[in-house]
Amino acid sequence: MNSINKKEIEKFSKIAEEWWDPNGKFKPLHNFNPIRIRYIKENIIKDFKIRSSDKPLKNIKLLDIGCGGGLLSEPMCRLGANVVGIDASKKNIEVAKFHAKKNNLKIDYKVASPEMLKNKTRFDIILNMEIVEHVNDIDFFIKESSKLLKKNGIMFIATLNKTLKSYVFAIVGAEYILKWLPIGTHDWEKFVKPSELIRISKKNNLSLKKLDGMNFNILDNSWRVTDDTSVNYITKFIKN
Repeated sequence: MNSINKKEIEKFSKIAEEWWDPNGKFKPLHNFNPIRIRYIKENIIKDFKIRSSDKPLKNIKLLDIGCGGGLLSEPMCRLGANVVGIDASKKNIEVAKFHAKKNNLKIDYKVASPEMLKNKTRFDIILNMEIVEHVNDIDFFIKESSKLLKKNGIMFIATLNKTLKSYVFAIVGAEYILKWLPIGTHDWEKFVKPSELIRISKKNNLSLKKLDGMNFNILDNSWRVTDDTSVNYITKFIKN
């Protein structure tokens, strides 16, 4: 078995050169990134009882799954984490490696999916951000991801809820009306309800500790963490 959806990989490989263009096809992700970084950072600092410093994630072993061009791997590295970034798209990894080298950042990038990673060491933190809605088999993907996490380690999973509202906002609105994303970026059938994600994760020794919504305010062009999980949501799981 494998978690790689070749159609999805080809889709993102075609636009890989645009990962670091804040006005390109990944513009929504650039707008979304600051709130993701803050959420991850604050939760790690709180759970690991880390003292304030300019590199609070120092000595933290972090795996960024489906890292794309490195939009999250790089800030995590700058915060001091020892980062491994994996992606099934060779083009994505090439872009990520080039950008990290240009910025003198030491990140271990690999063309891989979780089941391909045979690390003996386990990670303190795993990021599965905006990836589970693009994999071939979510059950298998979470199972293989969980194997790579240390006991009491944290896994963050961010994705899209399977609701009528998410279809209207994330597909009709973002892809067809506002043209924020290329048409076909998302498949509503692959969106995941929080209850389903929690069920799958529980089977794989992951206990839910936090569930938050992330909503976009079109009036001031900003993202906020809220209680509304009907479109975008982010979860924090702890490995049992």
